[in-house]
Amino acid sequence: MTTSTTLADRIRTTLSDIELPEQIAARFGAEQDALDAAGLPADVLGAGDAMPDGELLDVHGKPTTLAATREGAPAVVVLYRGAWCPYCNVALRAYEQDLTGPLAERGVRLVAVSPQTPDGSLSISEKAELTYDVLSDPGNRIASALGVLFTSSDDVRAAQGELGLDVTAVNADGTAGLPMPTVVLVDRDGTIAWIDVQPNYARRTEPAAILEAVSRLA
Repeated sequence: MTTSTTLADRIRTTLSDIELPEQIAARFGAEQDALDAAGLPADVLGAGDAMPDGELLDVHGKPTTLAATREGAPAVVVLYRGAWCPYCNVALRAYEQDLTGPLAERGVRLVAVSPQTPDGSLSISEKAELTYDVLSDPGNRIASALGVLFTSSDDVRAAQGELGLDVTAVNADGTAGLPMPTVVLVDRDGTIAWIDVQPNYARRTEPAAILEAVSRLA
């Protein structure tokens, strides 16, 4: 079932009640402004490039790959930051609600990938009642190869620490790297057919834009 409410609206509604200390909110806001100003990284892969792959882990810690998960089908691959990220939680739920049915009708898989541990993947999968594959990418190899890997400043990481979050403790490889929120449509041959990168993690790709891209898939 899909909804006419945009993902941006759902993010605003869900997060409107979250109150952060003023100084912490200011640091996060400054980071988001800087990400907006910087825009897309210069080396992001595009349509026609091969989709990066590598050894991933499923929610039980079993090795797999994107190719194995796709099983020869086209796929919408969602790169997200982790179960700790409130924007990610809203987005992954929205994709469950708005995309799983229409994608299944077209024989397209939906796969979410983050650098967090398999336990984190299992947590968000169960909490959000996701029916699609949620995988871990230790070391952010896919994000790095796509050109969308990002690391927050020490100032922002200190602000996260004041809220009880240490990204190095939740990432599977103990590093602080995070993917910019990214959605990639991969064709049957493993080639990127469409990609949308949101440098500012407070924004996410709308389900309608994803379905429009899928509708153009040969």
